[in-house]
Amino acid sequence: MTSEYKKPLPRPENPTLTQPYWDAAKKHELVMPRCKNHNGFFWPPRELCPVCLSMDLEWAPVSGNGRVYSYTVINQPGIPTFADDVPYAYAHVQLDEGIRLVTNIVGCPVEEIQVDMAVTVEFEDVTPEVTLVKFRPA
Repeated sequence: MTSEYKKPLPRPENPTLTQPYWDAAKKHELVMPRCKNHNGFFWPPRELCPVCLSMDLEWAPVSGNGRVYSYTVINQPGIPTFADDVPYAYAHVQLDEGIRLVTNIVGCPVEEIQVDMAVTVEFEDVTPEVTLVKFRPA
């Protein structure tokens, strides 16, 4: 862990809605919002369930396992601070619980990534305050 992290850090638009996600990531846990009315997970976080509009919500742990739903390989970074990382994979991962997240696939060459590849969560402590959620081959 280093406080010398040079890349942009997440800046949540509504920290009130997302703080439980970041707090759990810091503890290397993955949580998602769930509607207590019908027990369904959803992402991104909202004040109301997107299915039934219930306000009876909670943050609950998820498995951290899923599959690559889609991905692209970045060969030319849009921001200079990512230049040392290319090529890297920018992906949508569908968790076993049905939620899709935008993330990075790490821990394997980009040539080996495939749609429907099994992945599992990995946490990257980039600063004392921020832990990023990424995925690696399962």
